Amino acid sequence: MSLALPGRWVRPDVPGLLRRHWPLLPLAATVLFLLAPLPAGDATASGKVGPADAASLLLVLVCAVQALRSRVRELTPLGVLVLGAPAVGLAVATMTAGDPYAALPGFVRYLQVFVLVPAAVVLLVRDAAEFRLAAGCFVVLALVQGAVGVVQYATHTGASYQGEDVRAVGTFGPGDVMGMATVVAYGLIVATAAGLAPGLPRRLRRIAGGCALVLMLPLVLSFSRGAWIATFGAAVLVMALVGIRRALKVVAALAAAGVVLVGGFGVGSEMVAERLTSITQVSSAPDQSVTDRYTMWAAAESMWRERPAVGVGLKGFPANRDGHASLGLSSGSDTAGAGQAYLRQPLLSPHNMYLLILSEQGLIGLIALAGGWAALLVAGLRRLASGGGVRDCGLIAIGLFVWQLTDFLYADIGGPSTVLTGVIIGLAAWWALPSRGVADSGTASAVGSRGRAPGVAARR
Repeated sequence: MSLALPGRWVRPDVPGLLRRHWPLLPLAATVLFLLAPLPAGDATASGKVGPADAASLLLVLVCAVQALRSRVRELTPLGVLVLGAPAVGLAVATMTAGDPYAALPGFVRYLQVFVLVPAAVVLLVRDAAEFRLAAGCFVVLALVQGAVGVVQYATHTGASYQGEDVRAVGTFGPGDVMGMATVVAYGLIVATAAGLAPGLPRRLRRIAGGCALVLMLPLVLSFSRGAWIATFGAAVLVMALVGIRRALKVVAALAAAGVVLVGGFGVGSEMVAERLTSITQVSSAPDQSVTDRYTMWAAAESMWRERPAVGVGLKGFPANRDGHASLGLSSGSDTAGAGQAYLRQPLLSPHNMYLLILSEQGLIGLIALAGGWAALLVAGLRRLASGGGVRDCGLIAIGLFVWQLTDFLYADIGGPSTVLTGVIIGLAAWWALPSRGVADSGTASAVGSRGRAPGVAARR
């Protein structure tokens, strides 16, 4: 471990840190492997196992081995119910699908994202220090992807937007325009929460605040309305949880940064203004993307009404879309730029996670998944309000989770960044469902003489 003394710096014991925290290496890899670029022309990577997915499978395997050796956190009965219930709903939706064999890949993907990865995160992350390590990986990922996105905008090498190759998409490519926006928003929320959290060193809070300001630029240049709305909502909640005085300071800093970026330097001012205006034009003069979104929402609702209990089955939305959608639905969305030729990308989901679950899994699946998310949110907010635990971890967990739940109103799972959804649910569950007997401090003082935290089996 490292030790900072007044006027001195003791060299950190890197081998010792690796021995103690090695089970978290697959977790860090799951986040950081999203820095690997997709091959040119690979629009969605749908159905493919990317580096981050492979790392998440290794994470689950390590968790299983550690569980067999009794070296993981102890789950409460509520934790077992919340984390395990989705598996039941997924199994029902798979067995009752019109083509269970075709639904099987969807079952595996949902099981990975909503059951296995969250459970692995909850069981393997032992204390606040390890939680902060995982959260820090999100900031690193956001900074690198955001830097790539800014360069794409400045050099006109991004995805096509309004006839210009200026949309910041990072290494995700034009087929996954939400990828960079998502990971940048994650990093921004983590940095904002850390910058406001009481108890952290002032220098660390300043660095985190600076990272949050820097990440505003690539988020703006992503031109992603859903990411903007989710980030605004999560940031406002985090600021409200830390107090009005701190919140006003952050709002003033963010407003100043926005004025300088958009007003002073003119960074995408016309495009940003048009994109902001389009948010309110959902009924008077919606663009085609908004029309398609609402048409697919109506189709998803129609599928649910046809089979309200179990839905049409996993992976059933594309096959049933045309039979339930109106003629206002276009044939797909245009994608180009960022190293990819023009491609018409089909619309295979309703771009609303809750409606996707409802249409494919019915009320059983929605209650199992969304009901568990609601329970985690309530439990996490109650723990944060009670003053228990390490406050910065709570702010980060709640901020990320609220961002994800809000974004699900405008998006669903898909693309390489989907695996991070499982990590975020796991971090939220880690905070909301503390193990019995685990100290809230999460510091080295809570570790016994043999390296064993109360309630957590030691790792050798």
